[in-house]
Amino acid sequence: MATTTPSTATHSGEKRQRVRGLLPNLHLGRFQPGPLNSLTDVPGVLVHTESIHRPATGKAGEVNTGVTTILPRKTFHHDGCYAGLFRFNGAGELTGSHSIEETGLLNSPIILTNTFAIGAAHQGVYEYGIRNYSDKRGRVDWFTLPVVAETFDGFLNDVSQFAVTPQHIVRGIENATAEAVPEGNTGGGTGMICHWFKGGTGTSSRVVPGFDRYDAEARKNTSYTVSALVQANYGRPDALRIGGVPIGRLLKEEDEKIKQGKTETQAVTEAAEPITHDPALESEKNRKDGSIIVVIATNAPLHPLQLQRLAKRATSGLSRVGGVGHNLSGDIFLAFSTANSIPVQESDSVDVWRPTPVGAKVLDDLTINSLFEAVADATEEAIYNALCMAERMQGLDGRTVEALPLGRVKKVMEKFL
Repeated sequence: MATTTPSTATHSGEKRQRVRGLLPNLHLGRFQPGPLNSLTDVPGVLVHTESIHRPATGKAGEVNTGVTTILPRKTFHHDGCYAGLFRFNGAGELTGSHSIEETGLLNSPIILTNTFAIGAAHQGVYEYGIRNYSDKRGRVDWFTLPVVAETFDGFLNDVSQFAVTPQHIVRGIENATAEAVPEGNTGGGTGMICHWFKGGTGTSSRVVPGFDRYDAEARKNTSYTVSALVQANYGRPDALRIGGVPIGRLLKEEDEKIKQGKTETQAVTEAAEPITHDPALESEKNRKDGSIIVVIATNAPLHPLQLQRLAKRATSGLSRVGGVGHNLSGDIFLAFSTANSIPVQESDSVDVWRPTPVGAKVLDDLTINSLFEAVADATEEAIYNALCMAERMQGLDGRTVEALPLGRVKKVMEKFL
C-alpha cells in the first residue's frame, strides 16, 4: 500500500530551510515575493502534492515517487486560460502541448510526475472529468486534452512498479488548495535529483507594480503576480551556482582539503566527512543528465504569444543556477495567465460558423519587461528552494542521494555576500 508522507523516507539530520532563510543577504532580484512566495500567490491557482513511498512504514524502499497537481483555476473545465510554452531542450514529454500551441488555451489540470506515470496521470484527468462532467446519461460530451509533464526518477524509484495510479490524480484535483506548496521531496519531485544533490519541487513568486489600464487619464496603480514552480531533476555538481558564486566547484575544492586534512574553516572541520556521491549516481548522471519542468503562473493579462515569451525567460533563471540544456535533458516550460476567462465546452450554445469576440484584456508589449525579469528571478529562486528543502534520500537498491549541505553552503556564501 502506498503512503503519503510530508517529506522523505530518510533524513540527513540537518534542518532544511528555504534559500531566503539560509542566505538572507542573497540578492534575488528587485521585486518582492508574494505573501507565500509560492505558485499559489497568483489568485485562484490551486496545488496539491502527494508523495508515494513503499514500504508503508516510511522507511527507505523501492518506491519513492509522487504527483504534483496544479489547477489554473477551480473551474478549469469550463473556463480556459491563455497559455504558452517553450522547449529549451526537448528530451521530455508534455502532453497536450500541440493543442496549447495551436489554440493558446489551457483547460486542464497540469500534472507533474515521473516518466512512467504519464499514462496513469492522463487517465486520472479523464476519470475526474467523467465523474464530474458527464451528461445525464453518463455520456461524455466534452473535449479535454490532459496536460501531463514528466521527469525521470528511476535512480531512487523503481519505475517498473507503476506506483502512480489514476486515483492519485483524481485525489489531487479534488484536494488542491491555495496554501503554500510543500517543497523538496514532495509531489512529482519526490524522487528527483538536482546537480547530483537531492532535488525535487520548488516554488517562488514576485509582485510587479503596474497599471490597471492603458488610458493614462483613467488608469490606477495596481500590481501583478508572477510565480514559478519547478520539478528540478537536472545538472552536474560542478555547474551549481548560487547568486553567481560557483558553489558546486567551491564545495568540491573544500572536499579535497577535507580529504587531505587541510581544512581551515570551523564549519568544514565540523563536517566529519566530505560529500560522497553514490558511485552509481555518477555513472547514471554522466550518461543522462536529467530534466526540469517549470510552470509559470500570472494574473497579468497576457495573450498566448506573450505567454510563450514569458515561458522562454525561465531559461534565464535556470542558467543562473547552472542548467545548460544537455542533449538528453527535457527542459520544458509552460506559462499561463488567469486574467482572462475563455469559455470552453460551450459548442451547444455557440454558432461555430459566426465569429464572436470574447472581450479579452491584453497587456501592452512595451510594458512587459518587468514580467520577464520576474519570471527569471522566480525560476532561479524556485530551484534554490527545491535544493535547500530536499532531504537526503535512500531508495531503490539502497542507492543514496545526499542533501545539499546547507551549513557548508552558508559558510562559503558568507564570503561573497
